[in-house]
Amino acid sequence: MVSIDNDRDYIENTYRTLTALWPDRQPQLSYSTCFELLVAVMLSAQCTDDQVNKVTPALFTTYPNLHSMAEADITELESLVRSTGFYHTKAANIIATSRMLKERFDGKVPENIDELVCLPGVGRKTANLVVSACFGKPGIVVDTHVLRIARRLGIAPTDDPARSERMIAASINPERWTAFSHALNRHGKFICTARKPKCQECVLKANCPSVDILTT
Repeated sequence: MVSIDNDRDYIENTYRTLTALWPDRQPQLSYSTCFELLVAVMLSAQCTDDQVNKVTPALFTTYPNLHSMAEADITELESLVRSTGFYHTKAANIIATSRMLKERFDGKVPENIDELVCLPGVGRKTANLVVSACFGKPGIVVDTHVLRIARRLGIAPTDDPARSERMIAASINPERWTAFSHALNRHGKFICTARKPKCQECVLKANCPSVDILTT
């Protein structure tokens, strides 16, 4: 794996270039409340945002709030989320999380990562996205795209999401975490894709430490 050894000028240029190209700092999931975002991100594991957005309208019409979701019929819920994959586990976690929020958090989504990751089916990716989108706190959202791009750019040369999060956090100031996460995500989705990355179209190709490897 390539590494740029925490080169501040390189990281600054990468940040400025990508956030200018991809300025949107919001999730691409459709939601109207923090609870809906939490559920949507849980469903997005091993699934595309587009597919989740096809599922959630019917899901949130059937179970419009945390309290109704806590009492959801597991068979019906599984049917509603089936197309997102791993639907048995996801449905069970959504119900368990809804009940825990109701019983332990007064029916509210927690505002901090440590409490969020205690919820069934909620990891650091989900927690970071929720605290940044709902509560305006800095968050590094290491999904599969961010993990891949940070590795290829040498900012976080690792396949471990937790370590990648720590390395990105060490390389850039907290007030930039959210914007950088979303910019990396978009670049990974649309340019630096897992298969056949579009290196010739990439605004970072002149300085990317992986371009020779990816174009060979």
